[in-house]
Amino acid sequence: MNILGIDVSKSSISACLITKKPADVRRFYYKYKFKKLTANAFGVKEILNLKADAAILEPTGTNYSKIWVQVLNSYGVKVYLVGHKELKNYRTYHLSLPDKDDDADALALACYFFDYGEQPFRFVTIRDSITSRIRELILRLNHLNRVQSPIINRIRQDLAWQFPEVALVKSKCGVKGDVPVLWGWLCGQRKSKRYDSLYLNSIGLGLSNTVYLHAERLCSLQKEEWQVEREIEHLLSDDQFAKYRKVFNYFGFGMRVQAMILSQIYPLENFLGEDRKPIIEVSEGRNSHKPSKRHISQRKFQKMLGFAPTQESSGDSQKSRVTGGNDSTRIAVWLWVFTRIEVKRNRVKNEIGKQLGTQLDREKEAGRPVRLVRARIAAKAVKLLFKYLVDEICENLE
Repeated sequence: MNILGIDVSKSSISACLITKKPADVRRFYYKYKFKKLTANAFGVKEILNLKADAAILEPTGTNYSKIWVQVLNSYGVKVYLVGHKELKNYRTYHLSLPDKDDDADALALACYFFDYGEQPFRFVTIRDSITSRIRELILRLNHLNRVQSPIINRIRQDLAWQFPEVALVKSKCGVKGDVPVLWGWLCGQRKSKRYDSLYLNSIGLGLSNTVYLHAERLCSLQKEEWQVEREIEHLLSDDQFAKYRKVFNYFGFGMRVQAMILSQIYPLENFLGEDRKPIIEVSEGRNSHKPSKRHISQRKFQKMLGFAPTQESSGDSQKSRVTGGNDSTRIAVWLWVFTRIEVKRNRVKNEIGKQLGTQLDREKEAGRPVRLVRARIAAKAVKLLFKYLVDEICENLE
């Protein structure tokens, strides 16, 4: 097979085409002439001329690698993705390649396929087109939030002395995507008798052109945000997600949290065995030496959402910390605990809210640190989510 290892940069790639794993990888690295291809028509033509059967890449976000993946897929080249951590360990400890560079990564990616090509779990799952689009939109929403925050902070500081009566007013797009009333009024895109009256009698020193420009930017950003949310809602309404959303609604997840989680865990079958059941291994306990169950599928699910603790022991010291997973999803679940479980008046009104809320209240009353309590409740919620999804989606479960 012609296996193509590709290391993607912002506007170019380093490519390594091999038909078998070199016997001496280090020597091959110094002798091989790596391809340097730019993201243009010539680069696309060159990569297709290599006639690869499979291409191996790192999942470098949704921007840099996307065009190469689309081109290769459209010409029948099978694409595999290798996680950053897995590639780093493989390149450093398995191949003993020199310090990291683009060529070394390209060669390591190609070699990785020859060692692990028959083990699908060694590769990152490639999402279907709808799930990929949902993930792109979630990342876009996160970006829009980050862009808006400093602008809103700046405009509120200006309004504190220019028009203090509205400095703390929250303004959002309407249900039909109309620009926010306050920001729209400040930049002349909306009329408001209320703000006209307030400004007429304001104790402020008068609005400046800076406020006008900031308000105009916010209107544009929040309108884009509204449009992105509508597209996410449309994609989530697809029939293939119906059972997932049924469980998500039972947990009281909002639209954004649903989209974040779905983009990470769909389809659930990726976490299950061939019999469509959770993988559970029974082995001898390390300390108790008694039969002990290891919930493999559940742990993979937890890790994907950022809630799988990793044990670190050295001598008498034993520590546990969370590594891997998606930071945005972990934060979203943590915020869900804070708003829909911890706050009693907003608590989810079903067995989920009762079970998690009771445990949270009990642990807080016992004097445990609040951050630790929230983290434990979030981890338990993820375990429950996996159980409910399995019960709803999978058939013939015992």
